[in-house]
Amino acid sequence: MVDIKVFDFDNTIYHGESSIDFALFMIKHNKRILLFIPSLCWNAAMYKLCLASKEKLEKRINDAIKVIVRDKEELISLTGEFWRRNQQRLDRRMLRRISPDDLIITAGPFFLIDAVKHRLNTANLICSEVDWDKMEVSFFNFGDNKVTRYRDLYGDRPIDCFYTDSYNDRSMMDISDRVFIVKDGRIKSIK
Repeated sequence: MVDIKVFDFDNTIYHGESSIDFALFMIKHNKRILLFIPSLCWNAAMYKLCLASKEKLEKRINDAIKVIVRDKEELISLTGEFWRRNQQRLDRRMLRRISPDDLIITAGPFFLIDAVKHRLNTANLICSEVDWDKMEVSFFNFGDNKVTRYRDLYGDRPIDCFYTDSYNDRSMMDISDRVFIVKDGRIKSIK
């Protein structure tokens, strides 16, 4: 079995929180999102500080999706426009580290990350998933769920290097041989 490198997305490959940035981008198309921005930002901050429960964050996201998203096609169209305006926020130095066999694993939704995968040097993505019929998150790829989904898809395949910005990824750190924390484009080995 060949070892792979695994990368978190937000604040690792992408400078910022892509889901929050996408929500802010959507305001001009759907003013209803303004009702949820304070709560989403607060919960995202609590997540980054390792103080948010997975269940609370998922509930706030599902509440927002039900009000904000009118239909899947509109959302997919907006993701294309979002990435045309924001692809420069992808860190070129991190992108150079990614090989076609490597993996990007993120709490961000699949529809958002999939729309930019042509720039990521790999098509291997594990993301949160949305059930479009119910308009809710069907799998929240956060915390221990990242390891669960990784094991489902890759079994015991060794992870040579894991790059992340957050200790919320402790479970992924635990199954990786080497771990690197990425902050403001700087990379620090911690394991």
